[in-house]
Amino acid sequence: MSNSRYSLHQYSVDTLLNWIKTEDIVIPEIQRPFVWTAPKVRDFIDSLYHGYPVGYLITWPKSDVSLRGGEASTRERILIDGQQRTMALRAALLGKKVLTKKYKEQQIQIAFHPDKESFAVATKAICNDPEWISDISTVFNSNSGLLRLVDAYCERNDEVDRYKMGERIGKLYEIRNNSLGVIDLTADLDIDTIMEIIGRMNKTSLHLPTANFIKSRMAAINSP
Repeated sequence: MSNSRYSLHQYSVDTLLNWIKTEDIVIPEIQRPFVWTAPKVRDFIDSLYHGYPVGYLITWPKSDVSLRGGEASTRERILIDGQQRTMALRAALLGKKVLTKKYKEQQIQIAFHPDKESFAVATKAICNDPEWISDISTVFNSNSGLLRLVDAYCERNDEVDRYKMGERIGKLYEIRNNSLGVIDLTADLDIDTIMEIIGRMNKTSLHLPTANFIKSRMAAINSP
């Protein structure tokens, strides 16, 4: 009989996006603001596009942890580690603003070149270049359908191979079906055990935010 205190799952990017949209996965006070640079978000999306491994998220099904802003969580999953990847998905694929370490909202726009199969941080020049899809969130949030997006792209670039462009843009959209690993800690773990787990993982160079977790614990204890 196993005494494992966690389970390992593979969830699609689409599932994670739905968790983000419905706030079924939430970020407690233990997490820091979004600190990834726009080029790092670009590289993360490029890795997903090519099917490369991108690391794991760690979640804890607990409802009595203080969230950023002071409210108590009532959701199923508390995000223990993986905020940067989660927020990168939210920013790049859903087109949502992120909160920087200076607590200012920022839009991170990632562009895609279907012919070269390359990604870039959107600039004014890229946005004015018809060969680029200047914001990949339009692919994931389009109400008109993927075929119409392909048609619109080929109208802007009448010399391209429509079949190839449809294949590449379709591959971009299929990022939704790629998987990310999620380590689900068991619900019966208390906060002291979670702190111990994080401390041990920090010693193995995973660098989880132990100090901030302790602050979050104190906020949870002292909250009315």
